[in-house]
Amino acid sequence: MPPGVTGLLQAPDDKPGEEQFITLLQTGQLRLEQIVSRGQASPTGFWYDQPTPEWVALLAGSATLEFDDGRLPLAAGDALLIPAHCRHRVAECSQDAIWLALHFQP
Repeated sequence: MPPGVTGLLQAPDDKPGEEQFITLLQTGQLRLEQIVSRGQASPTGFWYDQPTPEWVALLAGSATLEFDDGRLPLAAGDALLIPAHCRHRVAECSQDAIWLALHFQP
């Protein structure tokens, strides 16, 4: 049987309006997620402070990440590595944003 195909640019429609986190691959050392954001942003005052690095790529849409020292606008095709314990939050996100997020142990 051939392997299944995952459409990374296609958002599941089983939960319209909700942000969805779909685990694509997980091992003891890493987790790869597709995140479908529909305008969601981090709550006011909330900051991620993760114990492991996170590589993120914005596949579709636009977003703005906020860090302690400023904001970083992202467009489709942009990617960045967020170091462990680098405080960040999603300040803004378009209705059609689709991300890949790779959480891993260095």
